Parts: sequence; structure tokens; C-alpha cells
Amino acid sequence: PFPADLKLGKKLNEGKTKQIFELLDEPGHVLVQSKDQITAGNAVRKDQMEGKAAIANKTTSCVFRLLQDAGIKTAFVRQHSETAFVASQCEMIPIEWVCRRIATGSFLKRNPGVKEGYRFSPLKTEMFFKDDANNDPQWSEEQLLVAGLEPADLTIGRCEVDIMNKSTVAIFEILEKAWATQNCTLVDMKIEFGVNVSTKEVVLADVIDNDSWRLWPAGDRSQQKDKQVYRDLKEVTPEAMQMVKRNFEWVSEQVKLLLEPQTVGRVVVLMGSTSDMAHCERIRKACSSYGIPCNLRVTSAHKGPDETLRIKAEYEGDGMPTVFVAVAGRSNGLGPVMSGNTAYPVINCPPVTPDWGAQDIWSSLRMPSGLGCSTVLSPDAAAQHAAQILGLTNHLVWAKLRASMLNTWISLKQADKKLQHCSL
Repeated sequence: PFPADLKLGKKLNEGKTKQIFELLDEPGHVLVQSKDQITAGNAVRKDQMEGKAAIANKTTSCVFRLLQDAGIKTAFVRQHSETAFVASQCEMIPIEWVCRRIATGSFLKRNPGVKEGYRFSPLKTEMFFKDDANNDPQWSEEQLLVAGLEPADLTIGRCEVDIMNKSTVAIFEILEKAWATQNCTLVDMKIEFGVNVSTKEVVLADVIDNDSWRLWPAGDRSQQKDKQVYRDLKEVTPEAMQMVKRNFEWVSEQVKLLLEPQTVGRVVVLMGSTSDMAHCERIRKACSSYGIPCNLRVTSAHKGPDETLRIKAEYEGDGMPTVFVAVAGRSNGLGPVMSGNTAYPVINCPPVTPDWGAQDIWSSLRMPSGLGCSTVLSPDAAAQHAAQILGLTNHLVWAKLRASMLNTWISLKQADKKLQHCSL
């Protein structure tokens, strides 16, 4: 059930596969309307594919939601209809950023001698200047810097190029992890950035759909599900187009599964007494920012060890991946007792007080042999550590951690740029 139609203003742009309209009732927003057209080789080959607009829109809306929920800055606002979505208005940066995990396609032509299947670790990023007349030539960073592009009055300099480069890698890694949950290899992909006309920020823009990547189920090229199937057709017959459409539909169905966690984990915070409640609430709040459920319990391993072990058994008994966080001031018996009696990870997060803190901390650090609990003093960092453990099996938690790393890096870069402008 999509809302009533929007008041469309003038058509701002039209590409091979979509049209962009201004929205009269929502200044700063546009409608991105997909078309039932599929093209290859700069539209040397192009065909109508009935239903493609809906498939592409469904795919791109899911992918953008996944990235946005992780914390990646994008232009996507909401899906509007079967075939259109609403986005922040951007002036596009005319560069296709390509990120590769496995060497195939044009990379092999440009780098003779490299065999198909060569694996890039770290990932390989390349950029291509959008220029149909010259078949989108590959550009170097230097060419981009010298070009002096100024979308939405933002000069694309060193800072912006580095941000796009780092973002491309993070976006690829998040989608690669997500597709791996469906036993699909993300081989390579292309994305574009724009400058949000309202905030002047560089954001992921355009679309990410089945034209944007190579996807090999089980890492097997012969099962490819992406647009390469269409590019490779010897001749375009109705039967061949049906096969291409089935692949595109398969991807749009699979992509919905990427929004669902494979395993739901939880954090259980055990506190020695309710006087530690404020400390524990900070852990819970930080857990919720990673989308991790967090239970708070009160138990003292010194005063009621039987009860501590009963609570432990309660959470071990339902099979849900669990990280325990022990919060105990003064002498921490809670963490070590838990750690000696469970195979699940235990993190000590003692609330350290100014008076005896320097002495108390040793009860969390010096353990009898056979105990493996870690100690993290900051409640936010303890939650982050728990998220990193659960992120090993939950791609949505991992995506939030990965995006957070990127956003921290970007804010440092921007702070440095701002400071340089001030001191100049």
C-alpha cells in the first residue's frame, strides 16, 4: 500500500533506465522513476523488459535501506511506489566508482596476464568518468583532482576524493557480507555519489540494482544472476529475455532476505546491585544503537552464587548467541565466577570509583587460570566489544560497526579540512 501520488514538478534528468522529477510539496526531494528498459554497452544494445522498473526499484530500495540502517549516508528517503522512490536532491559527481573483489570483465582486458578469479585483498577501486561519447574512460585520482568539479558549489578536492574512495570500500564490504549470508559472491560493483544540495554533503546517490554488480551464487560464474547474462547474449530472443528477467526477479527476492539477521544475538548485563544501574543503562543504550537486545539482571556472585549460576543457565538454555557483561564494583566476583562456569564470552565492565578504583580494578584483571573474561572500562566500549563478537555471525550488526568506522574516519577528515581553512 503506497501513499497517494505526489505533485511532480519539472523533469530534472532522464537516463537510460530512469527519470528524475522535482517534488513540489517536498522541497529538496526528488522522485526517481525507473523505466522498463535494459541496456548494455552504452545502449548499443537496448530492449524493453516488461516489469524491469518494478524489479529494479524493489532491489535498489532494499539495498539502500540496508546501507542506511547500517549508518551509511545516502540520498535515499523512502520507496514511494512499485516503480519509484523518493530521494534527497543531489548534484551528481560524474564518476562511476568501481570496486572489485575478483578480477573479471574489463579489468582482464586492461591488465593482460591477470587470470580471471584473481582475488583482490585489499579491495581494488577504480574510477571511470561518465562520458558516453568516449565510452566512460578510466580516470586517475589526479585527473579527478585537476578537473575541479563543483557540484552544488562544493569543490571536489583531496578530502572529497578520499571520502568517496573510503566509502566505496565500506559499502562494498557491507554488501559483500550481506550477500555471503545467501551463499552469493559479490564479485564487483559500481556506485555513484552526489552532493546533497541542502546539506552540501557527499552521499551515496543514484541507484544500486542488478545492473550495478556481478553476483555469482556459490562463487560460480556459470550461475551468474546479474546483467552480465544480458550483455553475453549472442542474440536477444524472447526466450533469452525471459531468462534474464527470471534472474532479475530472483535477485529482487533474495535482496529482501539481506535485511533480515541470520542469527539474533543478545547481551545480558549482570550487576552486583542496583546502585550500578546508571552504568548498566549506558551499556543497554549503546547495545540498542547496534540493534542488539540487552537484558539487565541483578545478582551477586559473592552473596548468592547459586542464583548467579541459575540465571546463567536460563540464558544458556535457549540456544541464542549471548555475551555476558559483568558489572560489579569493589571486588568483582561476578565476572570471574561467570567466566569459570560458562563457555559463552564474558566481559567485565566494572564501574570504577575515584577512591578505591585503582585497587578494585585488579579483581577484574588478575584471574585464576582457566578464566578468559576480558575487561573493558567504558560502558560504550563494552557494548561495542559485545557487538564485535555478535557481528561475527550477524551481518547487520557487522554493517553498523563497519559504517561507524567509516563515519568516524570521515568526521576526522572533515574536521581537518575545516581547521586548515581556518588557519589559512
